[in-house]
Amino acid sequence: MATMVLPQLEEGRVYRTQDFEPWTSNPPRYAKALVDKGVLVPVAHGLFAVPKRGKFGVVPPTDDALMRAFLKDSPFVFTGPERWNALGLGATAVFAVPLVYNTKRSGRVEFGLRRFELRRIAFPQPAPKEWFVVDLFENAEQAGASRAKMAEALTHALSRGDFDRELLSTMARRYGTRPTRDLINTALRADFV
Repeated sequence: MATMVLPQLEEGRVYRTQDFEPWTSNPPRYAKALVDKGVLVPVAHGLFAVPKRGKFGVVPPTDDALMRAFLKDSPFVFTGPERWNALGLGATAVFAVPLVYNTKRSGRVEFGLRRFELRRIAFPQPAPKEWFVVDLFENAEQAGASRAKMAEALTHALSRGDFDRELLSTMARRYGTRPTRDLINTALRADFV
């Protein structure tokens, strides 16, 4: 019986079945054999994680590692409440699932007990905090925030120098709808001493 060649796999990384093609002519069977040996843990159909051991046992793969494998390294950005609330513009939203903008697909996906909301929406790479401001204004209702109050908070934040004015203007022009651009431009023009 032939000895199975074990590839050098990175702890915590998520692999697609097709990633095993360099080692075998039958990647699904090879992945199953690696699962049986405890080298891999199935995450979802066609996705497998290399367990990373922590102080308290096995650490699940990061959201970033899951998305990188699932979207086959196509661009994506995590957005939503965690990023919006950190801007200090009055958003206090909480979502049950992370929001992921990407260039491939929209819809909900599940990896075991972990769920993600995917949206096919344009975004810059890398996404600066000024883009997250525009994204927050575009999603004000979901963020549980008043657009008018956020515009007022943005005016104060701009006066403190919290955001790059030119970059914010560029992000609003490229990624914002007319109502968002109008509110952000009003905040940018406000003469706040």
